[in-house]
Amino acid sequence: SNLIRRKVLARLSPLKSPRHGSDALLVVNQCRFGQSPTLVAKMRPERKTLLNIFILGLGFMLMFTAFQTCGNIEQTVIKSFNSTEFHGSGYTSMAIIYGVFSASNLIAPSVVAVIGPLLSLFFSGLVYSGYIAMFIHPFTWSFYTFSVLVGIAAAVLWTAQGNLLTINSTDSTIGRNSGIFWALLQFSLFSGNLYIYLAWHDKVHILDKDRKTVFISLTVISLVGNFLFFLIQRVEPEALPSEASESLLPGDSSESDSVGVVPQSRGTRALDAFKKAIQLAVTKEMLLLSISIAYTGLELTFYSGVYGTCIGAMTSFGNNAKGLIGLSGIFIGVGEILGGSVFGMLNQFNRFGRNPVVLLGLITHFLAFYLIFLNIASDAPLAPEEGTVLQGFITPNVDVALLCSFLLGLGDSCFNTQLLSIIGFVFRDDSAPAFAVFKFVQSITAAVAFFYSNYLLLHWQLLIMVIVGFAGTLSFFVAEWIVVSRRRDSEYDSI
Repeated sequence: SNLIRRKVLARLSPLKSPRHGSDALLVVNQCRFGQSPTLVAKMRPERKTLLNIFILGLGFMLMFTAFQTCGNIEQTVIKSFNSTEFHGSGYTSMAIIYGVFSASNLIAPSVVAVIGPLLSLFFSGLVYSGYIAMFIHPFTWSFYTFSVLVGIAAAVLWTAQGNLLTINSTDSTIGRNSGIFWALLQFSLFSGNLYIYLAWHDKVHILDKDRKTVFISLTVISLVGNFLFFLIQRVEPEALPSEASESLLPGDSSESDSVGVVPQSRGTRALDAFKKAIQLAVTKEMLLLSISIAYTGLELTFYSGVYGTCIGAMTSFGNNAKGLIGLSGIFIGVGEILGGSVFGMLNQFNRFGRNPVVLLGLITHFLAFYLIFLNIASDAPLAPEEGTVLQGFITPNVDVALLCSFLLGLGDSCFNTQLLSIIGFVFRDDSAPAFAVFKFVQSITAAVAFFYSNYLLLHWQLLIMVIVGFAGTLSFFVAEWIVVSRRRDSEYDSI
């Protein structure tokens, strides 16, 4: 055995560098027990990329604990804000955010290509924290100014997230990693909303003291999550299998050094990323997926901003109606986490593909929409601070309202985990532009939905989501069949 050990060490001597020396010794030690050197050598990089996914998800969880709680309560807070200097609408703010978000997605890949995904996450996160802090003492000008800035930051943030998710994944792990990230992200719906439920229990009017306490806490939480991004480790090109081939991390010139290619300037990289985003937007697969993505934008608006406001406006729920906004957010989070965990983790073992999960999401949402139609008054989205005395078609029931929150979260996770998975798989070599197009379509429909939420009664909003959701599911089926067909052809050709 000692002779074999010396021979293996001699063959691995080129790896005796500060980066690879310990890996070589690990391989030799494992070879003594008959384990595969290749598998052992890959264990550490795979653990590294998995750790990066967890850190990415944890950072987003803390940031969006603050931001999603803010979005869930801001319309209610604004109605209770007693100031002659402030004249703003939470729905209008969100419409501005998502409108600017959609336009900014065209330049977001260029920003990520120039400064890298890590710095993109950090600076975008600072803007999110500023928006939340603004509610400590809001002014109309600062409210809408930060709405514009958050729209720009959101495009860069989510493009960088998609890029890092793809860099740290392979074809076989993209489904798992998408599910892990999505589940961690949706934990953000727990702590902030739980605090809202406990603090605002039996409150009819939100005092200035209550508002300041909530938004100071949310600002601190957002900043903590923002600084967590610096714990994400750089992934070397050889750390992943050959199927994962892209990186937008700045200064990554290992490939160009080995083949003698002159590295591109930052301006050239930015222009190329912009052109790539335009090209990907008109591909057959992206056009088909765009209808599904558009639906996620509509239902994102509904569950994150409209539905909580509807529950808080129902006087039939008693003095606890405002506190139920937080409890509704928690049940949405339970549905999101359950769906992200189950469907994301089982994605790689599902021989039936992504279509059954998307179909389940559609059925779940249709059931939720029907129950909401029966349980919530039609004028609830537009009701004043005093609420609405109208009722739906049944006696308003808190349990049914919270069940609908759970179903909204579960259905949303079905659509989003599968969209993240299929886009990361199809556009692996161009992940940043692809995710920019994804967020462009999603955010522009979310902006439209927040805009019409100022004017349309509840049943019209539900009808729009039913029509677009049905069309989006059919288009996703077609896109998935095209992807599966091409993959089978590729496997056949490689035999």
